[in-house]
Amino acid sequence: MLSKEDSRRLAQLERQLQRDDPDFCARMGGGNFSVSTPGRPPLPLFIAAAVIAVAAVAVGLAGWWIAATGFAVWATVTASAAAFRVRQARNRVRD
Repeated sequence: MLSKEDSRRLAQLERQLQRDDPDFCARMGGGNFSVSTPGRPPLPLFIAAAVIAVAAVAVGLAGWWIAATGFAVWATVTASAAAFRVRQARNRVRD
């Protein structure tokens, strides 16, 4: 495993090679390098959490408290997973 400094240097060399000779990079690896780029924010997870939370409120208003609690827990877990993915993406960008 490479140290952080070695990983940064390797990423820099890969980016430089990509700029200098994109045709070579496309032939050798399809443009995919070992350094992953940060992905998009997990917007679908946040939307799913919001929909589940609305369902929890609706079920709670209908008087089904046990089901509403289950939906609320599900929405919380989904939102936590989305927040975790955002934090991971930010940490990858900083490194």
